[in-house]
Amino acid sequence: MEPELTVPAREVAEQLLLEAEALNPGAWVPHSRHVAMAAQYIAEQHPALDPERMHTLGLLHDIGRRTGPNRDRHILDGYDFLTALGYEDAARIALTHSFAIPDLATLQGPWDGTPDELARLGLLLAPVTLSEEDRLLQLCDMLALPDGFCTIHERLLDVALRYTVNGRTPEKWRAQLALKAHFDEVCGVNIYRLLPGLVERLLR
Repeated sequence: MEPELTVPAREVAEQLLLEAEALNPGAWVPHSRHVAMAAQYIAEQHPALDPERMHTLGLLHDIGRRTGPNRDRHILDGYDFLTALGYEDAARIALTHSFAIPDLATLQGPWDGTPDELARLGLLLAPVTLSEEDRLLQLCDMLALPDGFCTIHERLLDVALRYTVNGRTPEKWRAQLALKAHFDEVCGVNIYRLLPGLVERLLR
């Protein structure tokens, strides 16, 4: 018996993303593609991560936006969608990508689902211990705008302007900035240098 696939092949992930784009076109799709590329480029320098797998997880991290327009409910919708397909590891990334600190209180802005859905999201997060894959996709989510790669500081501002901030936001920002320091050290390079066009963008 072949082992169960908990992450789809890249071509399957591409098809799922195209289908989701048809349901809810938007900037989230090119953002997802840049997250995928960032994850691959960084994983290529990482001693333990699989670049192909990281690319696929990046493509699918926001797949819950297929039900949109939506806000943070896309986290739960993506988890449910990928779980139903049997892609449990991809579903986990859909769940964890917004939680550098796995705590509901770090969500920025009002919850756009039902109270019961929010409670279930909390139950799903409660047992999570973040893995290196979780952490890389969290980082890459902060390195990608729809039109290209960006610094974490640019992305923090982008999210804050769209979602607002709360009392836990400074703690969340510190955790997100710490992700870059971690991967810089593990990869032995400033990871900004791995993202085509970013250094040039910073110098403009």
